[in-house]
Amino acid sequence: MDNGIPAFGRGRFSAPVINHGSTQNELQRAGYRLPEYTALTEWLVAHGYAVSVPQRPGHGKTGGLYYEGQGSCANADYRRAGLNTAASIAAAVDYLIHRPFIRKTGAIAIGQSAGGWGALALASQNYPPVRAVVAFAPGGGGRIDGEANRNCAPDRLVAAGRQFGDKTRIPTLWLYAENDSYFGPELSKRLADAYRLAGRRAEYHLLPPVGTDGHNMIQSREAAALWAPILEKFLKAGN
Repeated sequence: MDNGIPAFGRGRFSAPVINHGSTQNELQRAGYRLPEYTALTEWLVAHGYAVSVPQRPGHGKTGGLYYEGQGSCANADYRRAGLNTAASIAAAVDYLIHRPFIRKTGAIAIGQSAGGWGALALASQNYPPVRAVVAFAPGGGGRIDGEANRNCAPDRLVAAGRQFGDKTRIPTLWLYAENDSYFGPELSKRLADAYRLAGRRAEYHLLPPVGTDGHNMIQSREAAALWAPILEKFLKAGN
């Protein structure tokens, strides 16, 4: 024992950082609760990871300014929104890797929806501590006015995905469900294909329908049976 830290804990654990989704609606953001992602967190801990689930600025009790706005549909800037999200994710990773029980490298950026989009944006920055990205239903601009399968400027989203892919050097895993009401199968495949056309690794999986809306499969224990084998194989492949 040294400085209150068990010897076996020094630098032992890799640090997955799970990042929540977002909304352009200020009132809804203010009501955000600190996410838990119980099924995913339990799976990661069981596999020897030290998990963090931070809340970004402009959400829930964290408060502060909101940096992830994409602007109007006519001029939606998904690249900027993603990079601003990525900055918050990088800050969380930077905090963790300075803890004595966390490895300095080998972090995994995991995210859902806008959080997944931010993780992909972070991948394009080639931030040294992060070795891989896992994105559950990544994207932006989903469900205009709450209407299912109505995306805000999907062509701009695809173009931003191509830009991210052009600069990314680390492996990425993309997980969607067939009944995702934010990013349906056609759009999600376009997005991953654009990323891959830029010459980068995007392992894309379209899973069967999950619950009433597959966009939230990251929070479903039942869905874990679908994504867990894929995630385990991805991480064991040296990613």
